[in-house]
Amino acid sequence: SLCAGDAPSLSYQELKDLKKSKVLHVDVRERWEIDKFGKIPASINIPLGELVEALQMDPTEFKEKYNQKMPAKSDPVVFSCLAGKRSKQALSFATSLGFS
Repeated sequence: SLCAGDAPSLSYQELKDLKKSKVLHVDVRERWEIDKFGKIPASINIPLGELVEALQMDPTEFKEKYNQKMPAKSDPVVFSCLAGKRSKQALSFATSLGFS
């Protein structure tokens, strides 16, 4: 299930269209879930328990740990998980940290 700020849930096609632009897709599932169910192409995995810390990292540290440029607070970000509950929590965390 997918969440984005102005659209609390997205369809697969909406996500595909968004990914054609510069959107950061963050999969907040646990690493074992990625191993078991597979990685979503062009997404980065930041388990929900690490997300608040990750979004407050120094950009250099973020790049080293996640091999991805840290998003600016105004950059488009989409969160996904298995059922939708964690992605909604991730969206709430990001919003509370000033991400739009």
